Amino acid sequence: MIDPMNLTTILLMALVTYLTRIGGYVFLRNRTLSPKLSTVLESAPGCVLITIIAPDFVTGHPADLMALGVTMAAATRLSILPTVVIAIASAGLLRSMIA
Repeated sequence: MIDPMNLTTILLMALVTYLTRIGGYVFLRNRTLSPKLSTVLESAPGCVLITIIAPDFVTGHPADLMALGVTMAAATRLSILPTVVIAIASAGLLRSMIA
């Protein structure tokens, strides 16, 4: 059975993510956005993802830090989906190799 606190946390995170996604449409529906503002808004989903996974990287585990480096290198060259796939794969592989 799932812990009620974990379930509450997951539901609140889902709600905040949903509100973040629709908030832009609700508040900016009748406006023309500058290219600079469009770039900032396109970066928002990545920022949300980073806030979820960032606490794992301050633990100091060598495998996580190496996976972070691989992910940062991938992010400079690839779009978000391949970067996420590489991040997951590198973290899993490095965690299994470096205990």
